Amino acid sequence: MISNTRKRYSPSLGLMTMLLCTIGVNSAADDTEWSGFSEAVTHYRDGPGLSKARVGFQLEGLKFIGDAGIFSNFSINGTLRLSYDGVYDLNDDEFGDEAGGPIILEGGLVNTPHGQGFVNGPVVAGALGLVNNAFADPAVLAMTNPNQGLRVLGDHLHPQAGGVGFGVPVRPCDTDSRGCLRDYMDADKDELAAPEIFSDRLDFIRELYIDGTIPLKSGQQIDVRLGKQQVVWGRTDLFRVLDVINPVDFSRNNIYDELEDIRIPMWILHTEYRMGSNEVFDDINLSMVWNFDKFRPSNLGQCGTPNAILDAGCFFRGMKNLWENGGTVSNFAAVPDGAGGTLPGLQTTDFGPNQIGIRNVDLPDWSLSNTQLGFKLEGVIQDFTFSLNALMFRSHLPSLRGSDFESVNAFTGESAVFDHLIAFDVAFPRVKLLGGSLDYYAQSIDTVFRMEAAYTSGEEFANTIQPRLFSESDVVRYVIGADRNFFMRAINKNRAFLLSMQVFGQHLLDHETQSAAFGTIGMPDWEENWIATALLKGWWMNDRLSPQLILAHDFRGEATTVEASMDWLISDNWQFIVKANVKLGDKQFQFDDCRTCNPWGPFTATPAHADPFQSGSVGLQGFEPLGRFRSGPIGMAQEEDEIQITVRYRF
Repeated sequence: MISNTRKRYSPSLGLMTMLLCTIGVNSAADDTEWSGFSEAVTHYRDGPGLSKARVGFQLEGLKFIGDAGIFSNFSINGTLRLSYDGVYDLNDDEFGDEAGGPIILEGGLVNTPHGQGFVNGPVVAGALGLVNNAFADPAVLAMTNPNQGLRVLGDHLHPQAGGVGFGVPVRPCDTDSRGCLRDYMDADKDELAAPEIFSDRLDFIRELYIDGTIPLKSGQQIDVRLGKQQVVWGRTDLFRVLDVINPVDFSRNNIYDELEDIRIPMWILHTEYRMGSNEVFDDINLSMVWNFDKFRPSNLGQCGTPNAILDAGCFFRGMKNLWENGGTVSNFAAVPDGAGGTLPGLQTTDFGPNQIGIRNVDLPDWSLSNTQLGFKLEGVIQDFTFSLNALMFRSHLPSLRGSDFESVNAFTGESAVFDHLIAFDVAFPRVKLLGGSLDYYAQSIDTVFRMEAAYTSGEEFANTIQPRLFSESDVVRYVIGADRNFFMRAINKNRAFLLSMQVFGQHLLDHETQSAAFGTIGMPDWEENWIATALLKGWWMNDRLSPQLILAHDFRGEATTVEASMDWLISDNWQFIVKANVKLGDKQFQFDDCRTCNPWGPFTATPAHADPFQSGSVGLQGFEPLGRFRSGPIGMAQEEDEIQITVRYRF
């Protein structure tokens, strides 16, 4: 059965069909070109073993029509892609129906299985004399949230060592629906294994657009591209500054696949007014991008999949499970210190439903106001190429907005809105971007220097100081890079090597942190950080053999990726690629985890709270969950060393 959600997207394809049928065609040429490839991709990861066994097929077509109504050079372009990843069947005890199992959670007094927290309803009621407490009863948890198919949050990265931990369901959502976020991270096994085939957004249509040129009497022209497409606004590799029109599928291979392969095409109108040269510019044009598709976030990966960037999918799924079903959280409640006080965050605690976790995902419905609009002025002056960019869009990355909705006080059973409570809605805020780029080609040294910068407002970040545990910050991002061809005659006297280097910087202009009794509170994201990358690529055997080395280093995250690869074009049809992707660095960052945020004072207060009825964190630190923002995408993948092999047949 096709759901109503799926039906809503068919008009996009219908719009394209009607457009093609209503254009008057006076064909001067009728040429069709086809190309494509089939491939088998296998990844093997140290520890879990097989992490990808994908077979895929891609077909690209171009039909050149020529003159069509007001258009010249009119053409229809399309790319279809299908794939199937067998890892969910071949390694199902890691990534499929048999993944996970029963877990034991750490507590300062005693380690306890999930669902049998040291602090449960009867214990709290007896100790505090409360008759209306809403802590979960172990017998109820055993039915609503059983101890099976689970992993401990972050257990593949670090041991439980005094921080927050809780059970995370890891099986596909048709096998285990616990913690699945509707329409966001709720893929079943078929959707994970064959995302293009089972997508409700026609993802098997990788691209489908028309190209045409409207010639003007002045000799200038307007280029029009309408349909499902990628719009490339920037020149950076791995990390995007201006290139933010399309969301990205990080579940495919984290940040390490080419952006061309992991951008998610959208239904877009892209026009360029080409004005040509004048007294100042060698070339100048103005472009407009209107993304009129329904909003779509980046795919971060779902918990239980081989690639889940920042391990965010596991945090989200575990938190959603806590809200819906209740569960056990390690090292949460306080214990007596033997001197009439308490020590915070040492006991496992059983929470009931609607107390902590993620309540809802706010994915915007389609409306004209929710579409995205951007403009770019681009020009050439001698050896300089520049652009000025402006864009209104929604963030493709989620924001966790602390509760402005009712939840249940576990101690009293009261339903109310509580400040500093770790209960969230997921949102995708509106963002404004202003930026630009500048390229300079230095002929004397055969080097291209690249610069991009963007200023955004409206982005949201976690912040444990604020009552809703998030705040906005303006952000400056930039890239400075250089590309140079050079010879190493001793190695290859006939072919130059390519060296490409860049530094990506990010600065949060409204960053906020404070010192508290037990550590720093505020925004876990670094106020400023830099990631440097370098690529060295060479060619042999008439360019059929191409080794490549990529390095990426996160300075504040203290993590490095090294990827060495060999690309061998065996014949005009057959291609073989082997890669070794290795992560270096084992830094484990801790940050305020909000165990001492005191949302239910005086019951959750610590001796460090001057007013036991006043909410607010006093900074008890842990690895989970906010240390991930300090580790970054490279540091959070430190246990994902892989050998990657691709065999491709082109036709």
